[in-house]
Amino acid sequence: MRHALLLAGVLGAGLTLAGCTTPEMAGPPAPPPPAPPEVIPKPPVTATPLIWQPGHWDWNGSGYVWTPGEYVPRGGHSDMFMPGYWAQSPTGGWQWQPPHWLAAGG
Repeated sequence: MRHALLLAGVLGAGLTLAGCTTPEMAGPPAPPPPAPPEVIPKPPVTATPLIWQPGHWDWNGSGYVWTPGEYVPRGGHSDMFMPGYWAQSPTGGWQWQPPHWLAAGG
């Protein structure tokens, strides 16, 4: 019985460690290209106030793809927009820091 418990413990530890892998490079291996010039169109006429959110590069697993800017509902947004950016990860590669709206009034 004691041998069976020891064997079960060793097998359990082995299975736990089998799921552990060395950290791989996080995100793309190189920074994105420069952002293309973006022409901000006139906002559409809507009953909802809109605010422009600039475009950015996204990583699709094999390359960067441009996500164009767009008008988004202003509700809850301040005038202060913090654009997203790519930062080098401590584990290698690049990591996307998403854009966000700073809190109104602060």
